Amino acid sequence: MKKYTYILFIFCFSLTIFGQKVSEKKANILFEKKSYVKAAEMYEQVKENQNVLQNLGDCYYNNSQMKDAVRVYGKLFLTFKEHINPEFYFKYAQSLLGIADYPKADVIMSEYLKYNVSTTNFIANLATSIPFNYVIQPMTKNTTNCDFGLSLNGGKVAFASSRNTDSKSSTWNDMPYLDLFSAEINDKGMLTNVAPFPKEINTKTHESSATFSPDGRFMYFNRTNDKKVKIGEVKVAGIKIYKAEFIDGKWENIKSLPFCSDFYSTEHPALSKDGKKLYFASDMPGSVGSFDIFVVDVNEDGTFGTPQNMGNVINTIHREQFPVISDDGSILYFASDGHQGLGGLDIFMSKSKEGVFGKPLNLGENINSNLDDFAYLFDEKNNKGYFSSNRKGCDNLYSFTRIENEKRFVIEGEVKDKNTQYLLPGTLVSLYDDKEVLLTQMLVGADAKYTFTTEPNKKYRIEAAKDFYIPHSEEFTTNEDGKLEYTIELFMECYDDAEEIVSKRQDGKVQIVLENIYFDLNKWEIKPEAAKILNVLLDLLNKYPEMEIELGAHTDSQASDTYNLLLSNKRAASTLEYLVKNGISRKRLRSKGYGESVPLINCGKSKPCTEQEYSINRRCEFIILR
Repeated sequence: MKKYTYILFIFCFSLTIFGQKVSEKKANILFEKKSYVKAAEMYEQVKENQNVLQNLGDCYYNNSQMKDAVRVYGKLFLTFKEHINPEFYFKYAQSLLGIADYPKADVIMSEYLKYNVSTTNFIANLATSIPFNYVIQPMTKNTTNCDFGLSLNGGKVAFASSRNTDSKSSTWNDMPYLDLFSAEINDKGMLTNVAPFPKEINTKTHESSATFSPDGRFMYFNRTNDKKVKIGEVKVAGIKIYKAEFIDGKWENIKSLPFCSDFYSTEHPALSKDGKKLYFASDMPGSVGSFDIFVVDVNEDGTFGTPQNMGNVINTIHREQFPVISDDGSILYFASDGHQGLGGLDIFMSKSKEGVFGKPLNLGENINSNLDDFAYLFDEKNNKGYFSSNRKGCDNLYSFTRIENEKRFVIEGEVKDKNTQYLLPGTLVSLYDDKEVLLTQMLVGADAKYTFTTEPNKKYRIEAAKDFYIPHSEEFTTNEDGKLEYTIELFMECYDDAEEIVSKRQDGKVQIVLENIYFDLNKWEIKPEAAKILNVLLDLLNKYPEMEIELGAHTDSQASDTYNLLLSNKRAASTLEYLVKNGISRKRLRSKGYGESVPLINCGKSKPCTEQEYSINRRCEFIILR
């Protein structure tokens, strides 16, 4: 999405690079001033290094030029991957999503999140779980004008646009500064009678995101500060929410709201239908991420309550913006790039139950694209809706009609550790029918929640599996009510909590603790005493058929390194064969000889061991792999 649709700052800095000597230092100055177009031109001409590639990639990323961002971030990861900040994993993955390279995006995003994601499976699940499908159309034939953020005001609409060509250009993207415009919508869903708001509203800086009180008397909107303040090492001009009153045909009493500040931004106001609550986005103190959704009470006397963060079910460490509340206050719509999506900002909905908003649902690929989609608005009176998107390269307004999705059942829930109650992201949740045929599966995200679509009057089994945990499943049967939502929480127990002989070591590995297995000198055959010990391991492996282990054999240091390595490999392999002979699948086992390389007690030629110490180093270890 172009800068003016959501970013904090505007910059009065203007610098022409032509006629100047190109240098990384001058490019850095341009970059620090957020003059991304000119900075990119200069960075493309200087010698590549980590700083150049990071900043150049950001120039393209911040202007939604994802093809170029992928090209530059790709070079950055190829050369400097071990030295870059984690934020670049997120940006690179989002850039790859922006060009629909899902396989590579999933690899990078999985590295960033520390658990596996699959965009293809995510989209497939959405197709059967979203409540509506959407038929969309652009609201203007001229897509060179950048328009976004439509709101309703009686029989008219308001939106922000760069169509004022007399305005100076923003250094961020070389586009004219934003103004607010009013318009009407004809019977074909197109904008007509477009006119700018008066100069009392539109100034020399950016204005956008208008919302109106039910009687049309008050308007709230964004305005970017005309002066910059220093925050950290950078001077920035933030955004404030202003309130204007319509008196005798004019907008008067235009003032910023009392909870706004020069040191953070407040933006994208949206009033509830009764005008008693104002929703907005901000990076004010107390935010979870770069921008969060807040709500504040609007009192009858015109004063305001204390803004409340809507919490980490809605907000992530990334961007949540453009909130809108349904007429009855039960559904919050907003845009986010922090929840899993198709790329850039996606539109989400969150339903309220007893005043608490639940897990957001992505509205699906009928309305969301690989780039930024935002500012969702549904006109419940006329059963039509509107949103904004930069899928064509510039922010444009779209109208939509929504069609109810076919009758569906939803099974949903979350996966937790049985003992600690901690969420378990990265768990594989699978859905089986009554014949044990696998229907679908998904890797749960950071919220550890899963959602599957089912059919009426059928039996199912749902199973959760995660490394080092005992798989857990539940059975359920659907009925005839197609809108029924089942909630099943899957509580999983890790092996070391369930079994006394399993423990987690200081190095993080999970070990099965058995009596030591002894071999005859220079031998590797399993003796009867060793077989008794291995039979305990057999029982454990039969109890947990998904468990996979490594059989590691270790020697003392009395012979040569090569001899000890060969001997330990033979002993590990002999142990593996004993288990296979007794019915354990070879696929679940791995043998490895370590020789004398990993002693429990360090001793050798310089420090001879006692016989007891040698015997401690001669051991077999059983490490759980998954």
